[in-house]
Amino acid sequence: MIAEKTLFDKLGGMDAVNAAVDIFYKKILDDDTVNHFFVKTDMKSQASKQKAFLAYVFGAPLQYTGKNMRDAHMGMNLTEGHFNAVAKHLQATLEQLNVDQDLISEVMLIAGSTKDDVLGN
Repeated sequence: MIAEKTLFDKLGGMDAVNAAVDIFYKKILDDDTVNHFFVKTDMKSQASKQKAFLAYVFGAPLQYTGKNMRDAHMGMNLTEGHFNAVAKHLQATLEQLNVDQDLISEVMLIAGSTKDDVLGN
């Protein structure tokens, strides 16, 4: 029996996740509506954590030991506008990388499922 490919595999594995996160954070840091959240952030460390988190969420065979979404965003006073801006940049990143629309939809569904935790609802 052949195991079904994970979203991680379908997206192109770690190389694809690395490329996407690098492009994504460039978009975030260029956006004045959300970049102020990262003024005091070590972006190399942040990108590394994001890469590990996304790889794990997308089904990579690894353990994720970082914070959960609620704890990672606690006290940031994020709004739906902030969440939507970040989601827009994620989708634009995937489109820029010519990811298949079905896979983009799957990624965005996963991202959308984190909204309540990110916003602390």
